[in-house]
Amino acid sequence: MDIYVGSIPFKWKDKDLYDIFETFGEVISAAIVIDKITRQNKGFGFVNMANDHEAQAAITALHGTEHEGRSIVVNPSLPKGEIRKPQRQRPEGKVSKKPMEFKSDKHKKSLPPWLRKEY
Repeated sequence: MDIYVGSIPFKWKDKDLYDIFETFGEVISAAIVIDKITRQNKGFGFVNMANDHEAQAAITALHGTEHEGRSIVVNPSLPKGEIRKPQRQRPEGKVSKKPMEFKSDKHKKSLPPWLRKEY
């Protein structure tokens, strides 16, 4: 089972994450996401455990615990395709824009061509 671990201390390395989850069962891999430019961890990582029951026990035991002054977040991770961004909704009663009306040609000429709809 793949587990998301968030809000981890910035001093942690992969080995620290591995050691914490190893007490609950067999850990296949533990990886902390690192910023390519600054080479500092981004504050979250992923742990892959062999047994789902052990992984669920680790999630319930470690979620919200404090390590080096930070309360870590531990949840089952979702595949990238299942994460949905919230959709923006138009407020009700909002109407679409009306075409621009100009008082004279002088006003129309003061706008750039893409706003004058000359194409």
